Amino acid sequence: MYQLFIANKNYSSWSLRPWLLLTQLDIPFTEQLQQFAANNYHNFRSFSPTGKVPCLHDGDVVVWESLAIVEYLAERHPGVWPQDAVARNFARSACSEMHAGFGTLRSVCTMNCGVRVALQDPPAALAKELQRLDELWQQGLQQFGGPFLAGTDFSAVDAFFAPVAFRIQSYGLQLSAPAMAYVQQLLQLPAMQRWYEAALDESWREVSHEAEIGNYGRVVADYRRL
Repeated sequence: MYQLFIANKNYSSWSLRPWLLLTQLDIPFTEQLQQFAANNYHNFRSFSPTGKVPCLHDGDVVVWESLAIVEYLAERHPGVWPQDAVARNFARSACSEMHAGFGTLRSVCTMNCGVRVALQDPPAALAKELQRLDELWQQGLQQFGGPFLAGTDFSAVDAFFAPVAFRIQSYGLQLSAPAMAYVQQLLQLPAMQRWYEAALDESWREVSHEAEIGNYGRVVADYRRL
């Protein structure tokens, strides 16, 4: 059985992507959760060659990048990518864009599932990236009919944008009506709700991740239970 090494569910957007894909597609795996902490790089190196998460183990095979994990799973399981060639091309392109881009969104609206944040003077580049995000989502929803980005079924492209749904919820970001409906579609997935509830139950805090919020905003609500 696969072992998926992830970090704190409250913070780790990259961990969410393969976790959600495996869970949503009912692919059996064992979760190995490691806490983010100062000087934990060497501990992470014990299972990941980069000292980062996510990292997938399949027996002696180690796959340590989220896109590589997706492709590894796609070779072994149906449903990771859409069957339709046009939809599959869109999904792969959108995943690659998410993987490599949206740097301002990542840095300004860091993932912290359990809080709600009021942004204060965000950089202008954030609005440009949100406009592009909205455009991309509407393209997929309109071209392939929804309710997911590449058609009727959940696939890897939805897993890659799932952390953005949590960011939109946490920071009160506003997009077009179709894009916001898609956010709700993701947030209401049972697997997403499982992740969210587990994030709220985490008792540990990582100082640097908490401090990042103060760069561009202030916490107005904290729903974490511990």
